[in-house]
Amino acid sequence: MLKRLALSLPKKLCNTQIRRSSYRCVVSVDEIDGIRNIVLDDPKTRNSLSMSMMNQLIEEIKRDDDDKDLRVILLQSTGPVFSAGHNLKELSPDKSYEEKKSVFDKCHELIKCIIDSPVPVVCKVDGLAAAAGLQLVASCDITVCSISSTFSTPGSSFGIFCSTPGIALRVIPRMKSSYMLLTGLPITSDEALRVGLVSSVVPREELNDEAEKICNAIKSKSRAVVTLGKKFYYEQLGMGLNEAYKAGSKIMADNLELYDGKEGIKSFIEKRKPVWKDE
Repeated sequence: MLKRLALSLPKKLCNTQIRRSSYRCVVSVDEIDGIRNIVLDDPKTRNSLSMSMMNQLIEEIKRDDDDKDLRVILLQSTGPVFSAGHNLKELSPDKSYEEKKSVFDKCHELIKCIIDSPVPVVCKVDGLAAAAGLQLVASCDITVCSISSTFSTPGSSFGIFCSTPGIALRVIPRMKSSYMLLTGLPITSDEALRVGLVSSVVPREELNDEAEKICNAIKSKSRAVVTLGKKFYYEQLGMGLNEAYKAGSKIMADNLELYDGKEGIKSFIEKRKPVWKDE
C-alpha cells in the first residue's frame, strides 16, 4: 500500500550508470503494486537539485517506463524542505559559462522527462518548495501538499532571477507569478491552491491518504488510455483552439480503436466493470 511506502521510506538505490559516474546517491526508490515511489533524499543540502540529484531523478523516472505494471510515479522528499532549488555551489563564479548553462539544461531535461513520461507523475509536498524546486513541483501532472507547505521563487535575493522557474509558473495567473518572481516572497498552500499551482491541500496527517487516493484512482484506469490522453493533453496546450479540436477529434477516434477503448464502451453498455488489458 502507498501509505506503507510513505511512512517507511525506501532504501537508497543507485543504478549502474549512476555508480559509474561517481555521483553520490541522493535518491531513494521503491516500487510496489504499480507505484514507483521516488524520494529526494538529500536533506543536508535541503534536497537541492544538484547535477547528481537531477541525473538520478531522470534515471528513475525513465527506468522501464514501458513496463505495463508501472502505473504511476510518486515524487516526495525527506526533511522539512521539499527542494530549495539548484545547488548554488554548482553556479559559483569559478565555474565556466558552459558548466553553469549545463545545470539549467539538465533541469530542462528533467522537466521534459516528467512531461514525456507515459504514466502520470504525482508530487507530494510537505514543506518548502523554492526556485527550481518549485519548478519541479509545478511541472508534475498532479501535486498535493500539506497545509504548512510554502512556495517561492527567491532567486533575485541571491543575484539570480528565477527565469526558468518562471516558465513553469505559466500554470498560474500572471499577476501572481510576477508577484512571486519580482518580490521573492513565499505564498501559502491556500494561495497555491487558489491560483492552481497545486491540485489539493490537506492537513499533514492526511497527506499520505490523499496521495494514496490519487494514485489508486489513476491505477484503476487503463494505462494505454491514460498514456494516450496525457500525451495529447500536453500537445494541445501549444495549439490554437481550432487546431486543438481537429487534432482532438482524431485522438478520440484513435482512443476508441484501442482494445481498452472498446472494452470501456462495451462494459458501460453491459453495466459491468471494465477488464483492462492496457492496450
